[in-house]
Amino acid sequence: MPPPPPGTRLRWASLPEDLIGQIARRVLAGDLLDYVRLRAVCPHWRRSAPSPRGRGIADPRFHPRRWMMLPEGHGLHPGPTKLRGHVRFFNLSTGAVVRARLDPLFRDHCALDSVEGLLLLQRDHDGAVRLLHPFTGDVAEFPPLATLRPYVNLVESDQRCHARKICAASISVDSSADEAVTVMMLLPVTTRAAFATSGDQRWRVSSWSVNQIFRPLPFQGKLYLFRQSSSPYSGPEVLEISPPQQEGTDLILLPPKSIAQSPASSDNFLHRLVECDSEILMVTSDFAPDKKVSVYRLADLALERIAPLTSIGGNSLFVVSVCVSSKAFPAVVGDTIVFTQYNRRYLLQYDLSSGIVSPATDVYTGGCSTLDPLNILYHIFTCCYRQLWNKGQIMFQGVPKGWRVKRKWRQG
Repeated sequence: MPPPPPGTRLRWASLPEDLIGQIARRVLAGDLLDYVRLRAVCPHWRRSAPSPRGRGIADPRFHPRRWMMLPEGHGLHPGPTKLRGHVRFFNLSTGAVVRARLDPLFRDHCALDSVEGLLLLQRDHDGAVRLLHPFTGDVAEFPPLATLRPYVNLVESDQRCHARKICAASISVDSSADEAVTVMMLLPVTTRAAFATSGDQRWRVSSWSVNQIFRPLPFQGKLYLFRQSSSPYSGPEVLEISPPQQEGTDLILLPPKSIAQSPASSDNFLHRLVECDSEILMVTSDFAPDKKVSVYRLADLALERIAPLTSIGGNSLFVVSVCVSSKAFPAVVGDTIVFTQYNRRYLLQYDLSSGIVSPATDVYTGGCSTLDPLNILYHIFTCCYRQLWNKGQIMFQGVPKGWRVKRKWRQG
């Protein structure tokens, strides 16, 4: 389409439908909220761009991937009285904060996890699992976790507590099977993976088992996890678990595939996998007082290229598997790794270029921080620890004596 002649007033409402569709696809590749704003420009633009409502779960393009929920109260409800039933979300890339009012029918649900921005919920009275898109209200129904009882050997009174401690979950959509949505989970008691497709009557488990170490990472429908190496002098292996595949008339999970090995031993190092800018990074750190932290691209390790990174694009990695843009949050320093001191629990940051460890923030709580902390860094850490979503607090100790840092920006 040629540009309009000079002096011509461009009528946005009269743009061709195919051109609006191209613009919408580019906007949607960035953030769902921007796409919603595009559709609100005028009735013509709204008609030309497909509505996410009704397809928020079945269409991966509409997943709010970079949005994180502030887990206030009972994981989901009831939140603070001042929110009047709303739940707050913030964007890790832009820093934007929005409020979403969830259906009152979900008041008896607890949030187990957030996968690609979607909320994995469990109903209190029967343990049924539901997948909810917080912005469109779309829901996918899954069977109760009680159907896993024969495999995890749990008494009935333990099931709700056990289910709320899932290691990791991933979701995948099969476009060839009427856009069926499948959830795959790793549970802490069993060494197998559980999976179910929306509308199923029971959860199924893998025929294989795996002894995982450290925290798994969901990424693009797959699960990535560490397994202890058979050699005490070698680093742990990284395993990839693909979504269930159709075999005849049934779905099966293929055994995990080893794709890389850590260059650091698991005996003296902590390992984490973090998604950053659409790729997976491996973070290794030792437990020495002068802590050494290294970051690698998993794709490089898969090709046996051991090349530590000194820059991660101005982002900051939280070793609870979250990547945060320093451009969106002034309190976050770029190209750093934020972590909690071993056996202490105040926040520190490691500068990748200089190797210097310093306090991540000077906002300290004197021992306890509730789910309404004073600094965005504590918010992020609280959001990432699922076991704290239903307890209402996270403990932090004060900064060591002698450490002084410049006052930083605070956000409530």
